[in-house]
Amino acid sequence: MARQEKETGGVEWRITLGDGSSKSLVPETGPVSRVWMGLKSLIAGFVLKVWKFLKKAWDIGVDDPRKVIHCLKVGMALTVVSLVYFTRPLYEGVGGNAMWAIMTVVVVFENTVGATISKSLNRVSGTTLAGFLAFGVHWVASQSGHKFEPVVIGASVFLLASAATFSRFIPSVKARFDYGALIFILTFSLVAVSGYRVEELFDLAHQRLSTIIIGTSLCVLVTVLICPIWAGQELNALISRNMDKLADSLDGCVEEYFDHNGELEDSDKQPGKNLIGYKCVLNSKTTEESMTNFARWEPAHGRFNFKHPWKQYLKIGASMRSCAYSIEALNNCVDSENQAPEFIKKHLSNICLKVSSNSSCVIKELAKTIKTLKKSSSIDFLVEEMSGAVQDLQNEIKSLPNLLRPAELLLPKSKETEKTTSTIYLLEVIPVVILVSLLIETSSRIQDIVKTVEELVNAAEFKAEDDDKAKQNQANMSRIVPSQQDDDRQTEKALERV
Repeated sequence: MARQEKETGGVEWRITLGDGSSKSLVPETGPVSRVWMGLKSLIAGFVLKVWKFLKKAWDIGVDDPRKVIHCLKVGMALTVVSLVYFTRPLYEGVGGNAMWAIMTVVVVFENTVGATISKSLNRVSGTTLAGFLAFGVHWVASQSGHKFEPVVIGASVFLLASAATFSRFIPSVKARFDYGALIFILTFSLVAVSGYRVEELFDLAHQRLSTIIIGTSLCVLVTVLICPIWAGQELNALISRNMDKLADSLDGCVEEYFDHNGELEDSDKQPGKNLIGYKCVLNSKTTEESMTNFARWEPAHGRFNFKHPWKQYLKIGASMRSCAYSIEALNNCVDSENQAPEFIKKHLSNICLKVSSNSSCVIKELAKTIKTLKKSSSIDFLVEEMSGAVQDLQNEIKSLPNLLRPAELLLPKSKETEKTTSTIYLLEVIPVVILVSLLIETSSRIQDIVKTVEELVNAAEFKAEDDDKAKQNQANMSRIVPSQQDDDRQTEKALERV
């Protein structure tokens, strides 16, 4: 056995075995040491998780400060409504039901003005209607005698609760009055059943209704007067952003498909961003429907009047999703293993890029119309440019047989050879024909978006752009068609090699 000094200054004991090798002797750790090490790792893991949580919360607040403001507004509303419970005159006025005001604030206060107003009105109307019906049922039950009173109350609760629950399955009721129906069921059941044991039923219902009105009124005032977040503005901004993402996805898919030998830079491809673009449009249906419902409850604000056609945004969103499905199919062509020959891509690249560029310009102009709430003076010009580019693409695709015909003359003429050659050429042309057909279909679906936006412009009576801005926009939108002479020369050289 030998003792050696470590480089760190410590002492290490080693034992020499029979074969000449040595083995270090490490003292076993005791139970106290193991417990301490486990406790330290547990504390370190807990601190790390807390740090990650705080960092994530900080990032959320920095990304959207309105969420922090909303939290402060809720805290302020709860503090103010708590005065009803702490102040003796107010507490004596509403009795022991002062806690219902606090519960109302917690349940009703939402992020947007429309959602808060919707829940507030639903809660007040549902409570009021249920209260009146409960009083009527209680009077009828009291006139029926002591034996039949529970039967009348139980039957009324069964019938009205079943009918109100069924109404929640009706789409028009579920969209706007689902919360009110839920409150109706809850309030009617509580008041009707409580009336059997509570003598002062009217005072009980009056106190609860008063506290609910206090809570809902406070929520509406706070959400409207302090940094309001309007659902209508959020919906308008969402549609505008989705249109920009749709245009970027269209350009990105076509550019990536015609990327000859990696000529595009990595910063120009951005495939992940393009995927997120049209997928955001496909996944926004539920958000659009909820925002449209809440926007219909909001009063006139900003550039939106009380009768703003909010339902038209649902039609615009539906037409955008239809276009997004077509762009998704385009993206599948980019990732497909079966690709057309490079000389065919070269021949069609410029005209396809022109179609995608003109189509994306139309979408971006529509996004600008939605964002500024002003009628575009250049949209007709852009649609004509897109239609002209689509027509040129259709004419260009008809020239593909002439492009392939010179190579066919070099082959021996026999039925079997001609059949094989036709099959080979068909397989080579199919991928690019599919892409072209999808590109044309995408342009037609963009025209549907144009129609729905024009309906919104006419229904909302958007003002026209200024003349100077209109002329500047038309000058900016005028584009020079890319020349195809270089690509044609490269195609001819490729054919000569064949």
